[in-house]
Amino acid sequence: MLCGCLLSRIWDPSETKIVAKGHIAVYVGETSKRRFMIPIAYLNHPLFKGLLNMAEEEFGFDHPMGGLTIPCSEEYFIGISKMLKFS
Repeated sequence: MLCGCLLSRIWDPSETKIVAKGHIAVYVGETSKRRFMIPIAYLNHPLFKGLLNMAEEEFGFDHPMGGLTIPCSEEYFIGISKMLKFS
């Protein structure tokens, strides 16, 4: 489970299919994929654009989970998300 400081900006909505207004669901993981919701504002940040470039190189526009899939470890993704929250 994520620490409380991140829950206001990124969370694991595995029990719901509803995406909150102003957020996007992404799938993260190298082998098994875990679903997170992030604020759409993150999509324009240079750090997150690096993750998007990784996804484009790995999957092109054919994402295996049917949504945006980020091919990195959950720990790395959470670390980037923490930096985005405080930037």
